[in-house]
Amino acid sequence: MTDVVLKSVSDGVATVTLNRPDAMNALSREVRQRLAEVMREVNEDHQVRAVILTGAGERAFTAGLDLKELGSDASSLGAANATSPDDNPVKAIEQCAKPVIGAINGVAITGGFEVALACDVLVASETARFADTHARVGIVPGWGLSQKLSRVIGIGRAKELAFTGNFLDARTAYAWGLVNHVVAPDQLLPFCEKLARDMASIDPEFAANYKRLIDDGYAATFGEGMALEAERSSAANSEVSADDVEARRAAVQERGRGQ
Repeated sequence: MTDVVLKSVSDGVATVTLNRPDAMNALSREVRQRLAEVMREVNEDHQVRAVILTGAGERAFTAGLDLKELGSDASSLGAANATSPDDNPVKAIEQCAKPVIGAINGVAITGGFEVALACDVLVASETARFADTHARVGIVPGWGLSQKLSRVIGIGRAKELAFTGNFLDARTAYAWGLVNHVVAPDQLLPFCEKLARDMASIDPEFAANYKRLIDDGYAATFGEGMALEAERSSAANSEVSADDVEARRAAVQERGRGQ
């Protein structure tokens, strides 16, 4: 039986692959439950320090909720508003305290767009495309797209995508600040693996705390975020010794010379 979500681990990096290429990696109930299980596994695995999330094949990162399944089972519509990681793939990704890189290998449509936005960093293949087709499907987003996208690319651009359902190509996504990098299709995973290894070289506890600080502050007002940073940095930095800083300074300088 084919596993609908694959996982491999190498050099501190876990690669998680949505594995329904014939169905454009659509998020069936089975996929959602397995993704939650895999993300819990990588979060609890001390060998894993960074995660890459991608889709199998060349056509799709994920096309979102499985519309064929929704059409045959009305109860599946509840997934669009689910709060449990076992049914909500955004929550499944967010439960991972480690950096998650979205390697967008093809289309990321509707719920798939929301899954992409759950990742910490996005790298797109030149063939990647994004679309918010909620209005055309007739389902109101429930995994965060209506709020997150406008904060990333601006409210006017987000509304354009929402009200047209038009596709956004990779180069425009880069120009709008949605993705960090655009690379050739055959370089997508190698590029993401190198980026993930860089992230994996950071102390994992520090990385988890820093990720939480950024996310918590981003969800608050600017003033609240600044206060949160002051509170947490004061507590953390009081535990750092001058010897610690000096020992790490040399390593930072050496790394800088190599880049």
